[in-house]
Amino acid sequence: MKFEEYNYWLANLDKIGPVKIEKLIHYFEKAEHIFHASKNELMAYIMNGYDNRGKLTETDIDNLMNSRDKEKIKKNYDKLKNQGIYFVSKEDSRYPINLKNIYGAPFALYIKGKLPEEQKKKIAVIGARECSAYGKEMAKYLAGALAGEGIEIISGLARGIDSYAHEGALTACGVTYGVLGCGIDICYPKENINLYMEMQKDGGIISEYAPGTRPLAGHFPMRNRIISGLSDAVLVIEAKEKSGSLITVDMGLEQGKEIYALPGRATDRLSEGCNNLIKMGAKLVTTPKDILEDFIPNYGQKVVESKKNNKLLETKGKIVYACLSLEPKHIEEIALETNLPLDALMEQLVLLELQGFVRQAMKNYYVTRE
Repeated sequence: MKFEEYNYWLANLDKIGPVKIEKLIHYFEKAEHIFHASKNELMAYIMNGYDNRGKLTETDIDNLMNSRDKEKIKKNYDKLKNQGIYFVSKEDSRYPINLKNIYGAPFALYIKGKLPEEQKKKIAVIGARECSAYGKEMAKYLAGALAGEGIEIISGLARGIDSYAHEGALTACGVTYGVLGCGIDICYPKENINLYMEMQKDGGIISEYAPGTRPLAGHFPMRNRIISGLSDAVLVIEAKEKSGSLITVDMGLEQGKEIYALPGRATDRLSEGCNNLIKMGAKLVTTPKDILEDFIPNYGQKVVESKKNNKLLETKGKIVYACLSLEPKHIEEIALETNLPLDALMEQLVLLELQGFVRQAMKNYYVTRE
């Protein structure tokens, strides 16, 4: 068998996870040596004094020895290539350096598209699944502005903030990556299939789970260490006080990553997590510049939020902007002229205001910026 096939076999051993694999590699040096080890050699490994997290059980050894079917391994490995999936193990030079150094790093990754580029800055953008219209627009706006400056956006392709961050990056013609909590061949949730396909063109989809692995609840906290591990920093946009997003923050802190948070109203439950992070020392973010000045040397006085970049304006936004002028116009009049429902109109006005295209001259009256 080939080098990659031995590693593929090791990555797919039943109930032998990354910590046990790391100990095995440390002891036997290569997946090939583990594959060919006798039962006595494996039993000697058990007796070698590793702590319980690194030890194999006798059942593990039986499973390992019974899995040594070369034809089946080769057949399954070839299937990956036929499905447009490529496999990278920690023993491969292509494995991300950022990820390699974290505790419990996955032994192997399955990729559709490509891996993040080592020389480029990367930021994880995460937050609530049931986000507000404000959170949605801020995720799209901030991710789009960062991606437009060449920063790669990493998230989990989940509903809510994750999806809008990916969408914002793509709208800005940027590069974005989704880390799944299921097999690489499964788009979860299903409604994100267009994002799933589009992201593979210039970015990628990444999973530590083999094709066909269902999206079980326990997989998602585990995948969060990959999201933070691949990134140089973590940006949180809307999170409740006890939120799954804070798991990613904890992992990011353990990995020495900078944490950024979008503030929100004190009475808003979706802002509790972010506001608490800011209290504890996370950097408050209100504009892309708050992050860009840390990521890009000599970023200078560029005012990113006022860029009038039509790529970031969707069709509805253009319609709303076209009906405004320097004369204040009430929101009800704008709704009549644009024929947009009030909730959709509010979303577009928030986005236009964030991007610096319009401002409120007084409550519910909007004008274009000079």
